[in-house]
Amino acid sequence: MGKELRIVLIEDDDVLRMGYQSLLSDVPDFIVINTYGSYDLAKKQLPADQPDVILLDIQMPGTNGIQALPVIKKALPHTNIIILTVFDSPELVFEALTMGAGGYLTKNSSAAKIIDAIREVSSGGGAMSTNVARIVMHSFQKNLNSPLTKRETEILEKIANGQTKSQIATELFIDPETVRSHVKNIYVKLDVNSKSEAIKTAKERKFI
Repeated sequence: MGKELRIVLIEDDDVLRMGYQSLLSDVPDFIVINTYGSYDLAKKQLPADQPDVILLDIQMPGTNGIQALPVIKKALPHTNIIILTVFDSPELVFEALTMGAGGYLTKNSSAAKIIDAIREVSSGGGAMSTNVARIVMHSFQKNLNSPLTKRETEILEKIANGQTKSQIATELFIDPETVRSHVKNIYVKLDVNSKSEAIKTAKERKFI
């Protein structure tokens, strides 16, 4: 690659941090600008570091990686962030990806996988460990099993975004009574009795 990729490591385990630094410093077109033991130690320095890629741990003293993610993305919108963690629960994976992570690797990833992931996100792609990719695929498969029709899903998403039944009716060019009928069907299919229950259940089951 033509230009060097500027990399910052944020990892609280000293041995791992030094290991990653050593690994990445040996790659010809990578330059490790800085390493930090926590986001709280890194935050003031990051704008000056101007990293192309940040490898970010989740569990750290003070601000954790999930909390730090949106703050970093707001301050450095063009920086790619790869989560590098021992945790691979579906909730954490989706939270990280939703908040703008360009990749999600578990710490048992090989050196080659980490290097490839940095190149991948730098060229506009996404990077995941095999087990994380499996979680994402499984979620999409679960979505296909939703009992809600396309129209019901669309309406429930709009309700979750705070729109009223009359606003939804206007936007979808349908009668308000039709919206009410769809909402009634949603409640029956999800076995709930309120708007908040419907939203909560649908989100938990990845229907919306």
